[in-house]
This record gives sequence, C-alpha cells and structure tokens, in this order.
Amino acid sequence: MKIGLLVGSLRKGSFNRKLAEISKKIIDEGNEAEIIDISYLPFYNQDDDGANPIEEYTRIREELRKYDGYIFFTPEYNRSLAPSLKNVIDIGSRDPRGNLWDGKVAAVFSASMGSTGGAMGNHALRQSFVYVNLITMNQPEVYIPAIHTLFDKECNLVDDTRIFLEESTRSFVDFAKKHS
Repeated sequence: MKIGLLVGSLRKGSFNRKLAEISKKIIDEGNEAEIIDISYLPFYNQDDDGANPIEEYTRIREELRKYDGYIFFTPEYNRSLAPSLKNVIDIGSRDPRGNLWDGKVAAVFSASMGSTGGAMGNHALRQSFVYVNLITMNQPEVYIPAIHTLFDKECNLVDDTRIFLEESTRSFVDFAKKHS
C-alpha cells in the first residue's frame, strides 16, 4: 500500500507538516508513504489546462497517480481549509484522463493553534471529497487543538497526542486496505 501525504500549510515550520512526518514513519513500518510537495503549484486556471496543460499540472497529476490513498493534513485558515489543498484537488479532478481521485481512499487530519483543532477546515475539505468521490475515513476524527503547545523543546510531540496520531494513522492504513 502506498499512501500520499498532502500538507496544506506551506510554511517551513508547519505543525501540520510535523504531524505528516510522524504519520509517514508509522505508515513506513509496513507500507510506503511520501509527503507530496504541492508548494510549487500555481492556482488552477482552466486556460493553462486542456490538450496542452502546463508542466506543473502534468507533474502533480503523475505524482498523485502513484498512490492508493491519501491523508490530507490541514490547518484552518479563516474558518476554512488551506487553499493549497483545494487547489491540488481541483487540478487532480480535471486530469484529461479523468478524475484521478475517483474511488480512492482519504482521511483528513487537522491541527491548529485554536481550540477547535481545525474542525472547520477539516469539514470544508471533506465537502470537496464528496464531489470528487474520495472514499473518506470517518472515524477516528482527527482534530488537534492548540498544536503549538504540544511539542517539547526537542520538537517531539507530547505522548498523549503522539499516541492518538499514531493510532489514527494505523486506523487509516487499515481503512485503506479494506476499501482499496
């Protein structure tokens, strides 16, 4: 099983990226995972697509096709999802060969500095999943609040949250195997 990890926050010190790196280690115990770089993508523009899509669209579509499932890690931006994740969903859904998300499995893990753990961003992202026909893991729900307080001085995630993230990641791998 090969799982693609998509991180909505593009900043270097992203907490969601740190969570993705922890999940990658868990998945790599018996499967394969990669963090997919989406930082280079321009916003989707249909004028740049079609018979001769720009190189960035072709490149990300080829990358996305490699995976059996995906975990999306999203912060919450103004009570919604990270625009970079919506952008990659749009690009993948308009592949000239067809919607490359169709029937694949996915999960949303969200974390934010606020008290709701990115719940609004998490649910906004799930709305896009319905239309592109991603099969979504519903349980466990992963919302991690006050993420900025959950790493120690050595950048290790505190035990309770790390255990929750590890168990949630393993649940997704089980879900992916069952539904792929």
